[in-house]
Amino acid sequence: MKKLKAVCALSLAGLLLFSLSGCGGEKKEPVKAGTQKLTVYWGALEDFMAADVAAFEKETGIKVTAVRMSSGETLKRLQAEKNAPKASVWFGGPADGQIQAKADGLLEKYVSPNAAKIPDRFKDSDGFWTGVYVGYLGFASNGKLLKEKNLEPPKSWNDLLKPEYRGQIVMPNPKTSGTGYTLLASMFQLRGEEDALEYMKKLDKQIKTYQRSGSAPAKMAGQGECMIGISFLHDAIKFRESGMKDLILTSPSEGTGYEVGAVSLIKGGPDQEAAKRFIDWCLTAKAQEIGQTVGSYQFLTHPDAKPPKQADELKGTQLIKYNFLWSGKHRDEVVNKWEKEIDK
Repeated sequence: MKKLKAVCALSLAGLLLFSLSGCGGEKKEPVKAGTQKLTVYWGALEDFMAADVAAFEKETGIKVTAVRMSSGETLKRLQAEKNAPKASVWFGGPADGQIQAKADGLLEKYVSPNAAKIPDRFKDSDGFWTGVYVGYLGFASNGKLLKEKNLEPPKSWNDLLKPEYRGQIVMPNPKTSGTGYTLLASMFQLRGEEDALEYMKKLDKQIKTYQRSGSAPAKMAGQGECMIGISFLHDAIKFRESGMKDLILTSPSEGTGYEVGAVSLIKGGPDQEAAKRFIDWCLTAKAQEIGQTVGSYQFLTHPDAKPPKQADELKGTQLIKYNFLWSGKHRDEVVNKWEKEIDK
């Protein structure tokens, strides 16, 4: 198996102050500092985490401990802690993982009053999770490296199999990364199981490394450590905005999968009152707009939230009819089949 490499970066954002007034839901007074606390397992980027936590603490007085993990890692943590959960909220990362967590009895049903404005396609019909953002899967290529080889960026999934890209592609590992699993599930839905596994075996020969983190491939492409990274495109925009100007974004012409980043209540977790208040807050328009202030350029699920202008270039992306319910229910099965065929 190709070497996994974790890429971790933490940058603290400045404090942001937001009010629930006018955002839906009942306005609640801040609690006395230190009287309530909350632990959140966080699947989005670290600076988004820091900004959200700072704003929520300032708004409510509730002390938050947020732990950054990929979706696969969060799911394993919840399974290990099932009889004594340490956290009460799971935020971010593709909803597929939370769908499996629901099936495994790891989540508690909670229908926030603020979920009423979120379109049905972005939330669980039984009330176990609610979407807060949407991101599209695609290719982040290093324009400088492409130019040196007189190559064009990939514009289709089949393009990734070109011999000139061999050893120059980085992707997230589907076992640990929700982004990686979105890629794998997209192939199953786009091509069917047999052709998808055959494609993934061919793609494996092109791969330089598999990464634990979904954003790492785009970052590596931006830093010139690989020619092509497969990531969610909003992460690539963030890295390009931060100075990695060689990044070129393209999306597959056959269509691509996408994520609905969701928030959910962990079953049996401590501090349930604070957890529900955090979920209520995440589903307001103003709270959803925080991410773009620190470079998280996902589309937003609240119809009144102002989407980031930086995401405008992604509006024409060809999407497949990604089946979240299927992806969540079959996550272990699909990953195990990939592991058996590919991860040797």
